[in-house]
Amino acid sequence: MFRIFYPYEYVDSVFSIDYNELYNKGYRGIIFDIDNTLVHHGDDSTKEIDELFKRIQKIGLITFLLSNNDEKRVKRFLKNIDSLYLCDAQKPKTENYLKAVEMMNITKKETLFVGDQIFTDILGANRSGIASVLVEYIKIDGETKIGKRRQLENIVLKMYLKNRKYQHRLGGIVRRNT
Repeated sequence: MFRIFYPYEYVDSVFSIDYNELYNKGYRGIIFDIDNTLVHHGDDSTKEIDELFKRIQKIGLITFLLSNNDEKRVKRFLKNIDSLYLCDAQKPKTENYLKAVEMMNITKKETLFVGDQIFTDILGANRSGIASVLVEYIKIDGETKIGKRRQLENIVLKMYLKNRKYQHRLGGIVRRNT
């Protein structure tokens, strides 16, 4: 019943993903959410994120931003990043997930979605037939208050973590610090 909300993988951050391994597994495009996935809500991109996108693209992966934000916000984020995007995406509706795949000129099986929210990002990707990775959402140091939606997401996440059958379905994509 709850598996539609379960990500294929759950990782600490976008920096925990082994993008070379994803490419080796046949993925050719990655769709990212922006707020609380790549940067804290409303923040501009950082030097680290700009460099991450360059590294991902150098591997041969197409990057795509799918955001419920307006175009002004998305373009401000993309100041130093060359990436395809769709704004006002109305996630979790599937229409723009599928449009993103089409714009990248690849298949759903070659596409991965990375986001921080179960009830929008992950649900939309899963309903679209796109593999999904949930990242721990970005918080400001000392931030303790979370909304009702995050509280419900924590319940779903606990069920996911107890059900090993649905975990690590992408196998071997988490970077190990050596």
